[in-house]
Amino acid sequence: MKSFRYRYLTWFLTFLLAMSGVSTACAEQPLDIQSKSAILMDDGTGTVLYEKNSHEKLQIASVTKIMTILLTLEEIDGGRLKLDEPVNVSEFAASMGGSQVFLHPGEKLTVDALMKAIIVASANDASVAMAEKIAGAHETFVGRMNERAAELGMTDTHFVNATGLPAENSYSTAYDVALMSRELLKHPLFFRWSTIWVDTLEESRNKTELANTNRLIRFYEGADGIKTGSTQDAGYCLSATTKRGNMRLLSVILNAPTTQARFSEATKLLDYGFAGYETVTVLKKNQVIQEKVPVSGGKGETIRGIAPKAMGLLIKSGDSKKFEKEILLKKELRAPIDKGQKIGTLKIRQGEKVLQSMDIVSDQKMEKAGFKDYFTKIFNKWIRK
Repeated sequence: MKSFRYRYLTWFLTFLLAMSGVSTACAEQPLDIQSKSAILMDDGTGTVLYEKNSHEKLQIASVTKIMTILLTLEEIDGGRLKLDEPVNVSEFAASMGGSQVFLHPGEKLTVDALMKAIIVASANDASVAMAEKIAGAHETFVGRMNERAAELGMTDTHFVNATGLPAENSYSTAYDVALMSRELLKHPLFFRWSTIWVDTLEESRNKTELANTNRLIRFYEGADGIKTGSTQDAGYCLSATTKRGNMRLLSVILNAPTTQARFSEATKLLDYGFAGYETVTVLKKNQVIQEKVPVSGGKGETIRGIAPKAMGLLIKSGDSKKFEKEILLKKELRAPIDKGQKIGTLKIRQGEKVLQSMDIVSDQKMEKAGFKDYFTKIFNKWIRK
């Protein structure tokens, strides 16, 4: 009797599925994400692969420090700050509560040491010390944080401090966090500290032991950043990145119910991305797109059109990898031309659909020809005759 009931129930469910047009073999189930907000983004193209309430304004706790780190790296890469440069710890910086490395007022640490404390241990005291070093005052630095957020298109973000400690009118969104995380990843120096699992802050008076708050860098293949955060109001937050082969993904989790949930749900999103998508390399940085592009009125006659950056296509696993390149050069190029100047556009197509486009730039500087240059050209042509 039980066997008959089981067979009848199975047949009945199969019938309902068939009538509704759903295939049991290929029906896609939505990801079960408990966290209040989440997003999965492809770093290379900025394509959103999954989102849940990704534009809802929430507190993000120490994930705020991504902007603090970004501004510091921009100072370093711009030559305005050196890794071995000493930073004085003010009384205000040393007074920060929450996550800290117990710095003392008047203590001096290098930029390198403070970055390690911020990125590995999420140190609030180190964050404020760095903010004061860069901008002179913490409040001024926060103003710069908000200016940079606006430049990045983070329209639903407002920073109140450099740490992410609880404060009124402090908020962001999963989408905005992904934007600033993606910008941060343009600075390879970040990985100098983000991949540290355990270490000691030897430069500090207390020789504080450091343990990375992002457990994914040890337990998830290819994970190498970015930042955790948690407070009572923000819940458990995480911006995580992983690179496998040519593909790098960003997973942002906000307001998870537990610390375990933020890591397991970030893992779930990353697994989904790597299983369902792949990146196909189309061009490498500085790769030649067009040889011998004619230039009039210059000391030379031709330049080469190159790719200013690498280009990759994000495709669903199993989809066609065939595409066409359409090169559109400016009708007439006249000297002078600067190195890196746009001289055309490259479009990547599949049929009528444009998948991606990129500027084509000059590989060299071409100066305007003078009388002597014209005379030399005429003379050389006469000789060749």
